[in-house]
Amino acid sequence: MDGITKSANFSRVHSTIEARMAGIASSLFMERPVTLADESDLAAGRDARTITLARGEQGRIELAGSGGRLTYADPIAESSIAALVAMTYSGQGPVAADPASLSIIALADRLARTDIPVLINGPTGTGKEVLSNFIHRRSERKDKPFIAVNCAAIPETMLEAMLFGHEKGSFTGANAAGEGFFRAADGGTLLLDEIAEMPLSLQAKLLRALQEGEVVPIGATRPIKVDVRIIACANRDLPHEVAEGRFRADLYYRLNVFPIEMLPLRERRADIAPLAFTMVLRHVAKGDAVPWISDAALAVLGDYAWPGNVRELENVMRRALLLSQGKPAIEEEHIIFDMTARAVEKPAPAPVADIATAAATRGPAKLSKIVQISEARAIMDALESVGGHRANAARALGISERTLRYRLASFREAGIAVGAGR
Repeated sequence: MDGITKSANFSRVHSTIEARMAGIASSLFMERPVTLADESDLAAGRDARTITLARGEQGRIELAGSGGRLTYADPIAESSIAALVAMTYSGQGPVAADPASLSIIALADRLARTDIPVLINGPTGTGKEVLSNFIHRRSERKDKPFIAVNCAAIPETMLEAMLFGHEKGSFTGANAAGEGFFRAADGGTLLLDEIAEMPLSLQAKLLRALQEGEVVPIGATRPIKVDVRIIACANRDLPHEVAEGRFRADLYYRLNVFPIEMLPLRERRADIAPLAFTMVLRHVAKGDAVPWISDAALAVLGDYAWPGNVRELENVMRRALLLSQGKPAIEEEHIIFDMTARAVEKPAPAPVADIATAAATRGPAKLSKIVQISEARAIMDALESVGGHRANAARALGISERTLRYRLASFREAGIAVGAGR
């Protein structure tokens, strides 16, 4: 187990836990080594990070510095190993237990030792940025900057200046020069999240930056050398985007040196329990007792389809922490899923009109929800009027096609069914 030291008493008393942990720990990584000890081990010499294990009638986590004490009732129970994985790796790197996730993490560690571009594909909320950060922290560039840029969150008119920099006076409002994200990340790693939302005009400039290792700020006449490792993330099918003419083929092949596919959470069920405990450790209020997660609650979490992936799981666990305040464990009744989400195995979400009607019969709704439903109805009407063609619908609505795609994705995440168009 990389980074893990075990006391003799731990191996003797907790052999079942040790055997289960071995298969997981061989593919996970941590920044600070940890010692796994039994409660009978003397406290002397425990200045380092130590997790002490004990058997008891009720599962319990007690934090102490960067370590703590873990009491478990059944070494076979899913909660026992999940809690130990979370205590060992939370804040240290990716947390996982599913074989598919463990193999991706092991591959990412090998990729970290190189400088080749990495393209990470996967649905929203699956942990693409977490994996990107892990690659940076395991690389030779770990002491240099890691800068994450969401290409969909920056207006098109500003994206070029934010990425490549600009000279003073190069455009209206440029009262001072800006170095841009490429130069800010010099020597380190630049994460380009949601790269499919980047305009075609900027894709050409990005391609040159990757090929030549240099950028030309807006208003400048000479290129500036940069040493940046690029990691790109996409939540849409880039080969399809290339076929539709929305993404440059040459840029795609430049980025696609080593693609990684992040699976939806519903396809890696063994990750759910350790991630749930990780969220509890992350969000429990300082000074509060850490609640256990009962096996019944874990079963409920395991049966859910997780349309929002890990991001939704985090919301659910934060909600459970609030509902279980003062209780020793999070039980089944504390697990409340997002009301607007729809499980993938269940029928498709109701049309916008039905949702609006249902909202009206329930009484007053939040203004943000009313606005979202009205906006969805307008977009759906525009798409229908142009036969589902997104470019024409965006033109009719007075927005960019990129903004339209972003709106459609946000509606789908909220469980509002609108035509995706073409």
